[in-house]
Amino acid sequence: MRLRLFVLLILATWLSTGLGTSSALAEKRVALVMGNSAYKNVARLANPANDAALVGGMFRKAGFETVDVKLDLNVVEMRKALREFGGKAREADVAVIYYAGHGIELDGTNYLIPTDAALETDTDVLDEAFPLDRVLFAIEPAKQLRLVILDACRDNPFAKSMKRTVASRAIGRGLAKVEPTSPNTMVAFAAKAGSTASDGDAKNSPFATALVERLPMPGLDLRKAFGFVRDDVLKTTGYKQEPYVYGSLGGDDVPLVAAKPVVAGPQANPDAEIRRDYELALQLGTRDGWTAFLNRFPSGFYADLAKGQLNKIGAEETRATAAEKARQAEDEKSRLVAERAKKAEQEKAAAAAKAAEDAKAAAEKAKQIEEAKAAAAEQRRKDAEAAAAKALADKQAAEKALADKLANDRAAAEKQATEKQQVADSAQRVAAVAPTSSQPTLSPAETAKLVQSELRRVGCLATAADGDWNASSQRSLTLFNKYAGTKFDAKQANLDALDAIKAKPGRVCPLVCDHGFKADGDACVKIACRAGYRVNDDNECEKIQDKKPVVRREDANTRDAERKQIESKPAKPQTSGQIYCAATVGCRPVRSGCRLEQKGSSNVEVCN
Repeated sequence: MRLRLFVLLILATWLSTGLGTSSALAEKRVALVMGNSAYKNVARLANPANDAALVGGMFRKAGFETVDVKLDLNVVEMRKALREFGGKAREADVAVIYYAGHGIELDGTNYLIPTDAALETDTDVLDEAFPLDRVLFAIEPAKQLRLVILDACRDNPFAKSMKRTVASRAIGRGLAKVEPTSPNTMVAFAAKAGSTASDGDAKNSPFATALVERLPMPGLDLRKAFGFVRDDVLKTTGYKQEPYVYGSLGGDDVPLVAAKPVVAGPQANPDAEIRRDYELALQLGTRDGWTAFLNRFPSGFYADLAKGQLNKIGAEETRATAAEKARQAEDEKSRLVAERAKKAEQEKAAAAAKAAEDAKAAAEKAKQIEEAKAAAAEQRRKDAEAAAAKALADKQAAEKALADKLANDRAAAEKQATEKQQVADSAQRVAAVAPTSSQPTLSPAETAKLVQSELRRVGCLATAADGDWNASSQRSLTLFNKYAGTKFDAKQANLDALDAIKAKPGRVCPLVCDHGFKADGDACVKIACRAGYRVNDDNECEKIQDKKPVVRREDANTRDAERKQIESKPAKPQTSGQIYCAATVGCRPVRSGCRLEQKGSSNVEVCN
């Protein structure tokens, strides 16, 4: 009895001494928790402030000596918080910094963004944000464990509006991979490098919820704890978000919360070790944990319980897989329904657009047709008015030209008569004063030649001036009388006619060319047709038909007699091959089916 009491006394003394020593040697742990939600230049984040409060409470419950929770820090406040925490970390064994908010990766370097950052250009990141190295520098003085937890892998709105000063500068999606250089340093990301994290639909993010559940487990190594956090987040987000841990620790377990001391009873329980391992596997709650337990303890009561836990996990995995497949099927169904509805709407809109376009095209075409009709009618009206105006102008011009010509002719005749009278009076006065003097006389041939020359000048004679006053010369003087309004005897040339013709400054007789000739200035020239063509009745060149002409022999005397008979007759207007000249229209051939007739003191073209 005394021996038993002595043993119990020794055991109680050992337990009290061990517990006292453990308490005396307790680690000094400090934590800085930052949550930025109220950003000034981008949309507010709902979860970071809530997550910071939740994680800060977890560190306090875990027994951390100092827990600083800072919310909505601007650049000055964030710099101050890191500087002050660096001083606390120099005296601590374990230093932890948790940050929730926006972060950005620029050229492979990760930055934490304060609430007042604008980040208009990529270079602003260097001035307005904090590099991750600054955070690691703050916890570096800790003696045993340095831990940084970043829930900053959200889709960054700054990167969408930020201007790049260098086109090749990389601005990543999420955060970049890190390799801590200090020993016993871990950096945990809410999502692995290059991917983004989800805030979820709850008050707290999936990552913060898993941290609070797994990290405070007594005696649970941090590496295993973050492994459980990874599994929880993957399940919660439907395997879309995978947390990741960078850095390394030594071979010993490094729990965030030390394991509770186990008091040994006076009697050893043979199932105590099995039960302890079972409870540890139960805390893990994973297939790997239960499989490891069954490998060590394949039979027995706890083995049966472990198998039941495995079956439970299998059923949950089957349920989760089925639920995920059902969700995917429902999503696919909704997507197909939406696509069909969208396609139907697009087809309906396309049909309506096509109908509207067709109606527009038809209306435009009808408009163009009506405009063309109106333009054609307007053009016809303008053409008719222009033609009427031109005809009226031509008529008025012709009448004016005719009136001017008649007036000029009358004035010229009156002037000629006056001059003739003056010459006669002068001659009489000279004869009265000097009856013995006399003017030089000209022979009839010389007089005829002079008259012929003047008749050629005024366009009334086409033959040469040879002094032979023949029928052609007589016709020329007759034409002059006709167009000049004089009445000289055409049978002989005289000086009075010569003086009257000389008094005319220009052409008097219109140019009339015989068949086979055409007007060329003030002369008629013979029409020259190229080989295989001849002059037709309209005084134009036409191709000769392949019919041999009939050769007729005529008596030379008969031809001469006819020629003399024609020449002795007064000139008559020809029905074709003639040239008509007038002041209003110039010179042109007489039109087919028309003829020249004398009316008054001029010839006119008459068409049947």
